[in-house]
Amino acid sequence: MKTIFLMFDSLNRRALECYGGSAVTPNFSRLARRGVTFENHYVGSLPCMPARRDIQTGRLNFMHRSWGPLEPFDICFPDIMKRTGIHSHLITDHYHYFEDGGMNYQNRYATWELERGQEWDPWKALVDVPDARFRMAYHPLQYAPPRAPGGRAQGMVNREFISAEEEYSMPRCFARAIDFLDVNRSADGWFLQLECFDPHEPFAAPDRFRSHYATGYNGPTLDWPLYKRVEESALEIDEIRANYMALVSMCDTYLGKLLDYMDSNAMWDDTAIIVTTDHGFMLGEHDWWAKSRMPFYNEIANIPLIVVHPRHADLAGQRRRSLTQNIDLMPTLLGWYGQEVPETVCGHPLDPVLERDEPSRSIALYGQFGAALNVSDGRYTYFRYPEGTYDLDSQDIFEYTLMPTHQQDFFSESEFDGAELVRGFGFMRGFPVMKIPARKVVARGQGRNIEDTVTVLYDLENDPRQENPIRNDAVTSRLEADMCRVMERHEAPEEAYTRLGLDPRSPR
Repeated sequence: MKTIFLMFDSLNRRALECYGGSAVTPNFSRLARRGVTFENHYVGSLPCMPARRDIQTGRLNFMHRSWGPLEPFDICFPDIMKRTGIHSHLITDHYHYFEDGGMNYQNRYATWELERGQEWDPWKALVDVPDARFRMAYHPLQYAPPRAPGGRAQGMVNREFISAEEEYSMPRCFARAIDFLDVNRSADGWFLQLECFDPHEPFAAPDRFRSHYATGYNGPTLDWPLYKRVEESALEIDEIRANYMALVSMCDTYLGKLLDYMDSNAMWDDTAIIVTTDHGFMLGEHDWWAKSRMPFYNEIANIPLIVVHPRHADLAGQRRRSLTQNIDLMPTLLGWYGQEVPETVCGHPLDPVLERDEPSRSIALYGQFGAALNVSDGRYTYFRYPEGTYDLDSQDIFEYTLMPTHQQDFFSESEFDGAELVRGFGFMRGFPVMKIPARKVVARGQGRNIEDTVTVLYDLENDPRQENPIRNDAVTSRLEADMCRVMERHEAPEEAYTRLGLDPRSPR
């Protein structure tokens, strides 16, 4: 068995032509014609590293932990592959793997490679920053003074060292993937994870991709929206969206190079390919940019998934409506390689859906630590928030961890006030873990500054853009019972129910 798992970051499926979008993406469509396209594939834990922990472990983690490393008790599919003689190789430019909050994910693979330079990756050192030039070159919304916190200053420095297309990190990642295939395509028993930070912001792409998307904007560079409500002018909104679309088209072009390689080397007969993302991205819909701050509308939560498997060449071009989720990838991959699925896994193999659109789950439960609990059954979506004024400090919510790091630093001494050592979660396999009260200072951007915190129900059949909440007590009660059932399967802590006013003992 051979598999290429290609994951882009922040890919809004509504941009793709094969999902009805308007971005120039002929190669995503080309892949869809060869494989099976999933219509109702959903995220799990958000954002970036929590999503990757879901994918590696096959279970949701956002009810127990914010952004953090893999835990010593986590059972991960690349580690299982490594121990059973299946060579897993990671190629990535996703620099979050190399921050404190993602520091041990890559080590689960047999081998791995990193390309540098995305976003605020601390890549290039420029002591004498050309600040006057930067102030003129970048829009005030994304300019930052030298060494300012938040990463935008480093992002401008990194871009000083990238000019030719082949110097962008995505082309470098695909070049390394082709190198891997040149050496290993004739061998059997390997798994290649090719992971591209694009089209994550900043939306920087060479001019040949930007030329597809003309706007009337003539100002300084504006391709890095803030995580906030939309306040820009119509021209500025068009410019940001156009830059995102250009970067999506660049992703499509390099996907095409990989497909060309598979064509030229007759790889479709013995190699599977999976293409997906970790989450979507708000491009002004519902008057929001980005993610994490707002409710998880389907622009974020309903993500693309295209699967091509040599055993199912007869399914080429088909689409699937059954509900699936990112945690389903782990048991699917283990099954393809003949490995036993651990009892800790809560995901379901995709094969029944892939082969005959047979449902394997009734709901997808998803969310972010400290924010709403969200659910979709494919027909409805339901966002459940704590009642009253939303404030993380007023909630009894805890981090359960043996790896006390935030995204970019360690927990501080004061954050351990009230911490205790606990046991009792079966998936933690007997490990005692720290139970640490979560507060705004702990969340570091997750579960804080959340807005529009109103519990709502949407009918996707009649309101696919989730613009008009409805009231249907019967549907709400059913979804809440399903939520509690799935929470129980994931061993959600008691406070995960009480903070939302859910009764874990309700009939289900």
